[in-house]
Amino acid sequence: MAGTPPIRELTRAEIDEVLARNHVGRIAFSFRDRVDIEPIHYVYHDGWIYGRTQPGTKLTVVQHNYWVAFEVDEIDDAESLFNWRSVVVRGGFYILDDDGTEQSRTLREQAIEQVRRLTPEAFTEDDPVPFRDILFRIAVQEVEGRAADGNAR
Repeated sequence: MAGTPPIRELTRAEIDEVLARNHVGRIAFSFRDRVDIEPIHYVYHDGWIYGRTQPGTKLTVVQHNYWVAFEVDEIDDAESLFNWRSVVVRGGFYILDDDGTEQSRTLREQAIEQVRRLTPEAFTEDDPVPFRDILFRIAVQEVEGRAADGNAR
């Protein structure tokens, strides 16, 4: 169609850049016939999406079906419908409990370090959201990204 901006696949390097550059995304999870989606703060590091949450529906659901989708969007120009990038990740959702093993302690420490990139006070007395005390990570197992460049018409 004439005048339609090109929509292209993002390279893996571009996908990693979008994930690293942003810190708010949406996590989608399902159980039986119900699908939910919630916004979350996150940090992308070394093939994992790290975050923290509080007890609730999301955790109840992922205990039954740990497979989730996660999406991040960037919009370059709010005046244009055709200047954006979107990344969708699919992978396992893992709660990082401390079960007393060295491995679980190490994973929790890594997650806290990543979360503190966004909120340095996380898991301290000055934590602005101390009720979000459950750490998790999402494995970036499948990933795809698309972009539209309205300036390329």
